[in-house]
Amino acid sequence: MEKPKVIITGAGIGGLTAGIALRRAGCEVEIYDRVKELRPIGAGISLWSNGAKVLTYLGLGEQLSAIGGTMNQMAYHHKTGTPLNQISLLPLIDAVHQRPYPVARRDLQNMLLKAYSDEIKLDHKCVGVEEDETGVTVFFENGHQAKGDVLIAADGIRSTIRRYVLGNEADLEPKYAGYVNWNGLVTASTDLAPANTWVIYVGDHQRASMMPIGGDRFYFFFDVPLRLGTPCNPDYFKTELREHFKGWAEPVQMLIDRFNPSDVARIEIHDAGPFNRYVRGRVALLGDSAHATCPDMGQGGCLALEDALVIADHLVNTHAGVERALKRYETERMIRANAIVQKARKRAEQIHGKDPAITQQWYQQLATEKPSDVTDALKKVIIAGPLR
Repeated sequence: MEKPKVIITGAGIGGLTAGIALRRAGCEVEIYDRVKELRPIGAGISLWSNGAKVLTYLGLGEQLSAIGGTMNQMAYHHKTGTPLNQISLLPLIDAVHQRPYPVARRDLQNMLLKAYSDEIKLDHKCVGVEEDETGVTVFFENGHQAKGDVLIAADGIRSTIRRYVLGNEADLEPKYAGYVNWNGLVTASTDLAPANTWVIYVGDHQRASMMPIGGDRFYFFFDVPLRLGTPCNPDYFKTELREHFKGWAEPVQMLIDRFNPSDVARIEIHDAGPFNRYVRGRVALLGDSAHATCPDMGQGGCLALEDALVIADHLVNTHAGVERALKRYETERMIRANAIVQKARKRAEQIHGKDPAITQQWYQQLATEKPSDVTDALKKVIIAGPLR
């Protein structure tokens, strides 16, 4: 099979990584995005070892380590500051042969753009897809048409191509997870958290967290269960969070004091799926368009990276046509990704008080479970990826 020409819609983590992998394998690639300017949603992202392995495999390990934080341990605290558990990640790193890297989303996107090193065609909103025996044509709102052998839809949780793949009868709409997440970046300081530690404060079905990223910064987030559609105004972020986290430990109060509200994202957390197919003919969903997860397992970006590696491998190495290659991609990815969508939703409910008794049990578990139980669970997820 000749190497296919691939059209990609979406220049996020998954779309760019797929473009990098395919171009390095000798494929012709065109990437389109509906936005006029590439601006990542959210301040940071935790790339666990399975995601970091993909970037290392693609030759980007040194670049990733330059922008990533050194995260050697996790530390859970009660909202009052009382320590609950401290978990060394060094045994996990040794076991899976790859360090995890929390990173700033903008730094990661810039790294991937540099590695892709070709034009991203912005302000191209996909409005239609047509297939025939010769290929697939993508139609854009501005009148442009793109023709290729394959279309990879990496266009996010609100994908415009998902309905083409899944049909009108499927329940395609993202589902609200029941909580709001504020996130941003602040200068790292030991009075906030140790420089090499992911610190998480828990209580009242809420979380406040800081983790190290490159450039001597912390990526932070606050989670609060709220009804969908509550007002979002940066002018009131500090006031809101001071009220929600009143009485919490001093580092949480200092974090609220120090962040710049204009640089903070406030996101009503949704997920999408699990879906019963990722592929139709010559069109494949990738990343959040196929399986958008709640962020509570830290696997959303990692799954997109895995998707990108797997789809590129099948498109390049399957010699029975692109449709067979995409079905192999679907078969390999669907069970794993759909399971993580469900597990992440269950964990979001556990953390954020859908059943208060279950959340209280989780708090008690945090104080008593062995650190090795936590790292063993993380290892299980990591080694189930394509680069074991």
